[in-house]
Amino acid sequence: MQAMHQELRLQKDYLRGETIQTIYFGGGTPSILSVPEIQGLLDAIYQLHTVTPDAEITLEANPDDLTPEKLLALRQTPINRLSIGVQSFHDPHLQLMNRPHSAQEAVECITLAQSLDFDNISLDLIYGIPAEDEALWEQDLAKAFALDVQHLSCYALTIEPNTVLGHRLKKGKFTPAEEERVAQQFELLMTEAKRHGFLHYEISNFCQPGFESKHNSSYWRQVPYLGIGPSAHSFNGVSRQFNKAHNPQYVEALKLGQLPCTIEELSIEDRVNEFVMTTLRTSWGCDTAYVQQKWGMDLLALHAEYLAKIQTQGLLRVEDQTLILTEAGKLLADEIALDLFLLPEEAEETE
Repeated sequence: MQAMHQELRLQKDYLRGETIQTIYFGGGTPSILSVPEIQGLLDAIYQLHTVTPDAEITLEANPDDLTPEKLLALRQTPINRLSIGVQSFHDPHLQLMNRPHSAQEAVECITLAQSLDFDNISLDLIYGIPAEDEALWEQDLAKAFALDVQHLSCYALTIEPNTVLGHRLKKGKFTPAEEERVAQQFELLMTEAKRHGFLHYEISNFCQPGFESKHNSSYWRQVPYLGIGPSAHSFNGVSRQFNKAHNPQYVEALKLGQLPCTIEELSIEDRVNEFVMTTLRTSWGCDTAYVQQKWGMDLLALHAEYLAKIQTQGLLRVEDQTLILTEAGKLLADEIALDLFLLPEEAEETE
């Protein structure tokens, strides 16, 4: 914590005096911090920066950390948005993913937060969990919508190598869901979200009107941001930097007054490709006119043949020079973005 405060001080000029619109306590699991520790970081941010009065301030939390006492204390801080890692309302699935909370604990902490006037709550859910009962994902969605939260972030189950599931997969003790079934669950998610009046504003994110994540939306629009803490990333428009993920090395560097980060200068094709990747996943789409004005790249001309093909296939539409994925296209978002990436020689031709 002392090292993070030191990093905040050393990085106070990174955003060049811009007013802070959003603050996000992200994972790991920041909800294991005490409320005085969270408030201390907020106090430091407010001392070092100008923060807009209506800033969106989010805390990611595990349900088992959000005790009644913790929620009451958090209510006295500026935090006005909770992102709760529910993952599933089916206890065997929670056990499979090595989650410490139960489905009942998740429901109780959500309803308690609502009773304390937290009126901007997001839930994380995971689909693509192998199960014999096809109705379990539908039941998870029904429970989430019945809780009347404002936002859902839903991700397909991914198996990382050095996790319990990763080791089980390697030993042949775990079989992932088939890709077709995962795609069907994503389609059900889109259908049910629409039926309940939620906007599908990014591939993995759904919200009631007016409750888009301002923080993540800024990130997807390439707004500069500062990340503090081990493994945190920052972006200033022309370069990206990322901190050491090794906690003792991170702390030691800051004790010496050094920033524990590696800086990566972004080429034009890096910046264009990142813009394509993040904006294509959103409901507002990839604005090719902006790309041409900012970087001199005419994506419509460079990819005319490919864009014509995927429009014919019903995967994408072009509106006012903006590329917008259809529902069918959202199933192939990463693949389409990669096909639209610039190659270094294409960037060189326009410089």
